[in-house]
Amino acid sequence: MDQIIPLPDLVKHVGEEVGVSSWITLDQARIQEFAHCTGDHQWIHVDPERAARESPFGGAIAHGFLTLSLIAPTAFELLVARVSPSSVVNYGLDDVRFVTPVRAGQRVRNHITLESVKARGGGRYFVTTGNSFEIEGEKRPALTASALAIFIA
Repeated sequence: MDQIIPLPDLVKHVGEEVGVSSWITLDQARIQEFAHCTGDHQWIHVDPERAARESPFGGAIAHGFLTLSLIAPTAFELLVARVSPSSVVNYGLDDVRFVTPVRAGQRVRNHITLESVKARGGGRYFVTTGNSFEIEGEKRPALTASALAIFIA
């Protein structure tokens, strides 16, 4: 999927890997910002010194929902830019699994696969993508999830 794809033709690419996103660093500053925005100030995320002493991960870890929130920007990078719909509306998630914690400072990137495309009429398409966030240097992903969206032509 290297070229611009007309939205009605997206169905021809079901089962294909859309691509792999750019690396995103989940550093302590980003984790702190996410904690501020969400009100989730659990020490395992926001207190690196305590996390180094007491957590089983040897330091602070990113919120699972922080990593999950990266589905949108990585989907825009890899898929939406190649289809160019007039609008995309988030419809939800299926099968979300937080597999491996992301330690503060690690980089992640999303591997996106096109799982299904269903025409809904009126220029609307129900699109499901498979998302697997790789952690640099780790064998297991940070998370896996199916993302559901409505693409509007």
